[in-house]
Amino acid sequence: MNTESATTLSRYPLSMRLLHWIRAVLILGLIWSGWYMTSLPETTPMATFDLFYPNHKQFGIVVWLLAVTHLVIRWNNRRVLPHTPESLKPWEKTLSHLVHRLIMTLTILIPMFGYAMSSSFTQSDGVPFFGLEVPELLPKNDNAFEVYHALHEYGAYALLALVVLHVVGALKHRLQDKGGDSDVLPRML
Repeated sequence: MNTESATTLSRYPLSMRLLHWIRAVLILGLIWSGWYMTSLPETTPMATFDLFYPNHKQFGIVVWLLAVTHLVIRWNNRRVLPHTPESLKPWEKTLSHLVHRLIMTLTILIPMFGYAMSSSFTQSDGVPFFGLEVPELLPKNDNAFEVYHALHEYGAYALLALVVLHVVGALKHRLQDKGGDSDVLPRML
């Protein structure tokens, strides 16, 4: 059990707050780097590709590991985490829960699709992880690669849309719903 309190917390545990903000920065960086590296013309020097693709893969694995860690910490602290504010309307509570669950689901699935994409690509240069090579477990199959590529790409777009909705919701509660317990931002700061 968390040592911060035996009752419900008004803020998330420090470990969860740190994981939230680190993942947010990494996810936005990965989405940006994914857009950038896939838009590079084929005449781009190979050194640029060698910088972006391996780092995109490595940090994708980091995001996956952080998401799994977040779920473990959340499970271990489930009895003391802040509750959904009572002042939220029922539709806001439902939307909030849905958005959070979809963000976590995509944060786990998108790196897995990226791994599957790289692992199944017949011309793959592997899946590096900071000096280690992650084993490629899937059979080489360019048709499967296309499916995983689409899932990875469209999943990233969906994740970005959910992140925007998440931020807009937090700002709405912060700026429009002044007073009461509906200002959820301090729980994550």
